[in-house]
Amino acid sequence: MNRLLMTKKLALVLAIQSSLLSYSAIAAEDEEKATSNDSYMEQMQIIGRDQSLNKATGSATLIDELALEQFKFDDINRVLYSVPGVNIREEDGYGLRPNIGFRGATPERSKKINIMEDGVLIGPAPYSAASAYYFPMTAKMTAIEVFKGPAAIKYGPNTVAGSLNMVTRAVPQDAEGLIDVSTGTDGLMKAHGYYGDTIDNFGFLIEGIHMEADGFKELDGGGDTGFEKNDVMAKLRYNLDGDTVDQVFELKLAYANETSDETYLGLSDDDFAANPNRRYVASQLDNMDWTHTQFQLNHFVTNEHFELTTRVYRNDFERAWYKVNGFKGGLVSRSLQEILADPDKDETNQRFYQILTGQEDSVAEYEKMTLGNNDRTYFTQGIQADLNWNMDLLGYNNHFEVGARFHQDQIERDHTTDDYLMRSANLVTDGEPTKASTTDRESTDAISIYFQDTISINALDITAGVRGEFIDAEYQNRAPGAGEDYLNKETSIWLPSLSLFYALSDEAGLLFGVHEGFLPTSPKQDPSIETESSVNYELGGRYNDGNFNLEVIGFFNDISNLKEGCQFSSCGSDDDTEFNGGEVDVIGLELTSGYAFNINDSLELPISVSYTYTESEFKTSFSSGFDMWGEIEAGDELPYLPENQVSLNLGLVSNQWDVNMIVRYIGEMLEASGEGVVLSGSKTEALTVVDMSASYNFNEYGLVYVKADNVFDTQEIVSRRPYGARPSKPQQFQIGYQYRF
Repeated sequence: MNRLLMTKKLALVLAIQSSLLSYSAIAAEDEEKATSNDSYMEQMQIIGRDQSLNKATGSATLIDELALEQFKFDDINRVLYSVPGVNIREEDGYGLRPNIGFRGATPERSKKINIMEDGVLIGPAPYSAASAYYFPMTAKMTAIEVFKGPAAIKYGPNTVAGSLNMVTRAVPQDAEGLIDVSTGTDGLMKAHGYYGDTIDNFGFLIEGIHMEADGFKELDGGGDTGFEKNDVMAKLRYNLDGDTVDQVFELKLAYANETSDETYLGLSDDDFAANPNRRYVASQLDNMDWTHTQFQLNHFVTNEHFELTTRVYRNDFERAWYKVNGFKGGLVSRSLQEILADPDKDETNQRFYQILTGQEDSVAEYEKMTLGNNDRTYFTQGIQADLNWNMDLLGYNNHFEVGARFHQDQIERDHTTDDYLMRSANLVTDGEPTKASTTDRESTDAISIYFQDTISINALDITAGVRGEFIDAEYQNRAPGAGEDYLNKETSIWLPSLSLFYALSDEAGLLFGVHEGFLPTSPKQDPSIETESSVNYELGGRYNDGNFNLEVIGFFNDISNLKEGCQFSSCGSDDDTEFNGGEVDVIGLELTSGYAFNINDSLELPISVSYTYTESEFKTSFSSGFDMWGEIEAGDELPYLPENQVSLNLGLVSNQWDVNMIVRYIGEMLEASGEGVVLSGSKTEALTVVDMSASYNFNEYGLVYVKADNVFDTQEIVSRRPYGARPSKPQQFQIGYQYRF
């Protein structure tokens, strides 16, 4: 890697940060003192809480703590289903490893969106290996923010789809705490607590969560299919108030781990119809084990006209997923996907299926089952600075936002495999030594810069911005005997954006935006694989009179080159090969609306609805080795993208109790776009799910709540990847108690 070049780039970031600090000192002169803590919390939560007309020039959605508390969801999928423009492919039913996309971007491992926690990239290696096998616990978040369109230009490197920011609990101004315990079906248990206080200028917060479940899947022969998760976070904050500027210093430390008996192995369609929650005996040893540590140091300085936030961060993630990969093969070879797509196709499929389900024992060498231990170590670290300030220029008010980030991340793969025999419906090792399968390293140094100016001209706000990404990536095959298998490549790009908001009145306005989308390739990909690029447009309007709100936005993503890649979760392969798909159009409509009916002085009936319509189309015909494409004809649609999605939220709220219901509909989705691949022509079924929750507040004695996910126990196939049909979560009940002090 060109370290001299990256040193120069780092010097550039530090120079920019120094300039920002210098500007802050100058701007601080003769300014009145601001409330530093309130401003600081607004920086951690990017979208403000003002209930008046949202004049943001771009699509931005806030799910605040009150909304999160309604259903007490611990699954990010269930939270985001109510946000328009979000497309999701479920996997395990609990949201352990979400697959989230925005506006038609593939949801596979959430790799095309930026995932942030408190404004910092939280993916294991967002540049080097974007697939997000780690995801923060939803239960500890106090706000969820979704940015799409030009609103996402400030957050990179991925600007094709958008960004997701999750906000952790702030250090409280006064002493407060919470105890939240619950239990439910399938052995579900949760214990959540926090306590914090501010004494003079010093504040602290300690928060911990434990969750576990036995799992809803039924393993042939018995055994656990559930998980255990823990998350502990500590924050220390110090307020330093001055005559001209106020400052906040905050340190966040966190540790999390998970052990889950999760698998990629699904079912044949016939077995799914008989029992969607069955798990074959071949997956009896499958287990995910990971740990995550986090360090983040924030410095915030503000006065009446500027805010400067500097963040230094480091995240370490280690994971080992031991799971069935398939049969050893050799003279006879079939993938698990091929076998489960049609177990009765021929004698070979029948034989493999019988071994997979434990009905027959392995005999031939090629009938051994290969289990892989995908052992990976990640880190991300960096420093970023963001400055906001207002000033009058040429007679108009200007709101400037400028930021810079130096970021490093890395993934090291040490994958191994073992072979097993099926013996009397149990996996028995063949006694051979463990074999190395993948041993490599991918690392990236990246400089990011953005500048954005919002000019207010009477009722019109014009926002122009640009983002620069300068990426130096390195790949090295570290397997014995690999020789000089080494690749180094650099990517530099500027990404412009322009958006407008015109206020028709105090309650209504129109918006328009256009920005350039970008998605880098991974370090190991040959330079012939092009980055994903697009020009994305949105046009819409908003209305909000304080009681009734409506937002309608149409979007069009003109993708000049679509890029996809193979992971185990999609293709059943760990080679991470990427493919180009040429021109693709994605067009859609997003609608959200809400109204609160006041039945009497103490009873309210809030209603809200969100709707998404999406169409997609490949513009050219081509032949691809990508498992989700195959033989593409112009006009084919993208996989895992429903045409229609609807979420209806109904509530009945009094001073002491509330009852809430969500009705969610997700349309059918293609499993593969073209012909010639295993799942060509396959679709997931449309799914309608109803979730309910209720709570009663006993005031000083605490609050009792009950919730039911999937009230009518409706289950459908949500995916047949990577190996067979997989179910949505079945009916689940939960009862809990909260005590605040």
